Amino acid sequence: MIPKVGDVYCVYVEKLQQYAACQVTGLKETEGKTSDTLASVLQLDWTGDQLPNEMQLHQMKPLICNFYFWNDRVDHSFLNANVPSQYVLAGNISPLYTEETNTYGGGWPIGEKLYLQREWEGIDAIRREQFKQAADDDEEIMIGDRVMRRSTSTIRDFSPKSEEDITELTKLPCLTHIEMNGYTESIFSFIEDNPFINELHIVDHGQTKLDISKSHLTKLIVDVSGLERLILNTKMTSLNFTGELSPDLHIVAHEDGKCITLNVPVDLPQVTGISRLEGLYIRDITELNLEPIVQYYPELSELRLWGKPGNVSHIETIQHLANLQTFTTYDLFGFDGDQFPDPEQLPELATLWLTSLPADAAKSIKTKFKKLAAAGLDVEITKARKPEWLAENLNNPFRDWHGRDHIKAAHAKKAAHLYKQCLKEIRQLSQGPMDQESIHKQLVSMVENYTQTFNKMDAKTGFIETVEREEIYVVLTELLDQLNEQLELRQDDSVKVNHEGLFEVFDRLRDF
Repeated sequence: MIPKVGDVYCVYVEKLQQYAACQVTGLKETEGKTSDTLASVLQLDWTGDQLPNEMQLHQMKPLICNFYFWNDRVDHSFLNANVPSQYVLAGNISPLYTEETNTYGGGWPIGEKLYLQREWEGIDAIRREQFKQAADDDEEIMIGDRVMRRSTSTIRDFSPKSEEDITELTKLPCLTHIEMNGYTESIFSFIEDNPFINELHIVDHGQTKLDISKSHLTKLIVDVSGLERLILNTKMTSLNFTGELSPDLHIVAHEDGKCITLNVPVDLPQVTGISRLEGLYIRDITELNLEPIVQYYPELSELRLWGKPGNVSHIETIQHLANLQTFTTYDLFGFDGDQFPDPEQLPELATLWLTSLPADAAKSIKTKFKKLAAAGLDVEITKARKPEWLAENLNNPFRDWHGRDHIKAAHAKKAAHLYKQCLKEIRQLSQGPMDQESIHKQLVSMVENYTQTFNKMDAKTGFIETVEREEIYVVLTELLDQLNEQLELRQDDSVKVNHEGLFEVFDRLRDF
């Protein structure tokens, strides 16, 4: 359903335990191969236990966000104009904000910014003021043996050996995100005492039990190798597993993980203690049987699957997920259109994105959902693949840039070629003389060329958006990790890949 300008929509937000509201402030048509309507949507500063009455409707105001690095900004962005089915029209009033936005979003996550703003306001005012003062402070300070800006919010490759190493982090008032190798007990007391730290990555910790129940974390990426017990806090919403899952692992989670989205590789899908998961992302799929997944996590409202590419069986069983609102697949095969559920078997479905799938299945599913797509269901079924495609396009991480509406074919081809070029350099370095200085210089040159090549491609058309930016970063990370692994196989500790220094080069040079 396409809204009207001035429409106010409400939706129940689980984290707030109340309704939140937004307003459509404008509509516009997109340009390109396909013409779609976008709506500029404004988050409103209102919540209620029930839908608003007429008086409340006319008292609503825009939400002003000043949490973390936001500085008194409204949350106003262009979204797909099809209103999700769970949103309720509360009324129509004159637009509360008339400036056009240049921000584009991927969905209708109404209530998220309001939740973050209220969480921020619940933090001690003095600590909030310290955060804001440091946010604009680019003074360089020493954190252990590193030089960092006082405004730093993320620390990577952190390998604490003592309590003193942890204490150094107090010099960073804006720290929200820690990526940590190894383990020291004092990291958890530090995190528990710091309300700003909402994301932790921890690998090679060597522990059988981790307890973050007193922390403020909302996102945890954890190596589960050898882990037998993981105790989560009540604010956790995103859980990502790496490593080898122990069959003995038990998770203690608020309401059995009701508000958590779990992100796992294909061999780690079933975990004790979080049977009420809200969302499940499964990656690196080569073969996946969906039937036991559906039986184990019956309350899923979001299921996203990524092939390597791979095959999925029993796709018809998703019809048993009564709450399913979002279903997406990428590079998955092994099913046909007859096996895919009919629209009436997925009554809550609001988003269906199937990318890179069998050509016959794509044609059949498009036909099945044509009427619902016209009525407002967010349906995208793209990149129908013929069998010969798999033999030609398996390994290059930039291969799926080809076919994206906003990316020229020449840019997709150039990105794929650049990856092959970098991969060749990585292989040559791993097989050449073991000299730290020489290898670092060559890696700096490679990173400079990698970054500047994307700068040049992006300069004229500005095609690098959030998704592409993340992909470029991830590919570079994987290239450097691959070299590190190959160097370790040579059992010579004299050469290490300086990830932090190379990413400083990347961040300094990139214009996208």
